[in-house]
Amino acid sequence: MVPMAKIPYPPKRPLSVGEILDLTFQIYRATLIRCLVFSALGVLAGQLTDIYSLAKGQRMGGGWQGFLQALQGQQADPTYRILFLVQAILTIVFSAAVLLRQHALIADRAAGGEVAVGLRRTPAMIGLGILVFLSAVLCFLPALAVGGLTRYAVLLLMLIPASYVLVGLSCSYVVLLIEGAGPLASYVRSWRLTAGSFWRLSLIYTVGLIVLLVMIIVVSIVAGFLAGVIGRGDVVLTAAATTVTVIALGAITTPFQTAIVLAAFGDLTARKEGADLEQRISATV
Repeated sequence: MVPMAKIPYPPKRPLSVGEILDLTFQIYRATLIRCLVFSALGVLAGQLTDIYSLAKGQRMGGGWQGFLQALQGQQADPTYRILFLVQAILTIVFSAAVLLRQHALIADRAAGGEVAVGLRRTPAMIGLGILVFLSAVLCFLPALAVGGLTRYAVLLLMLIPASYVLVGLSCSYVVLLIEGAGPLASYVRSWRLTAGSFWRLSLIYTVGLIVLLVMIIVVSIVAGFLAGVIGRGDVVLTAAATTVTVIALGAITTPFQTAIVLAAFGDLTARKEGADLEQRISATV
């Protein structure tokens, strides 16, 4: 594990794409073990509705689709609705706890209390989520003005501005959690930080996505092999192995996702606010 004190965070100067990716891996290696519990609990929380469905002898609900089905007429299920809301909140809280724990570790601060902070900031995170969602949806409104096959062409075309919006807001949650800003302030600050860095950030996130896909493929292959050897056609053992695989994947990939956003945020603050950052660093030494 990389010693916390040796991780250059926050960066004292703007970083190249390669340096940002290197910083991402440093953060990930140094914090993975101490974030595993939070990330695993977050994935487990995300399985609550599926566990409930299986307990009732039904097929797994399928997230939002299952929730919408549970709201319909005779299929309405109050317990499912409650579990879905609890599931969503816990997933948000534990994901926030991972990011907060990573930042505390690499900034050489005392770790602890991340779940409490996540709970306290949940309303703000939901508010920010609504802002981000509406911003992305607005990009696709032009498709409503046309019909037929043209609509699909417009939808595909609108993926470009939607991608720009999502990249521009990619640091908003880091701002909200680390700096304690409100939803709107985090939204605006992320826009300012990422302005002019779309292609750099797109390249960084694309490489990160490729790494995540490789991690998922490797773990899935290993888990599939073990399930075949241990399960030997047993449905219960196979289902258990699948659940363990999902939790394991989430536990090891969530810290990587937060690490790459933290690394990008550190570079952007050094790039856009270098002088102020140096003063803040000097003041804390």
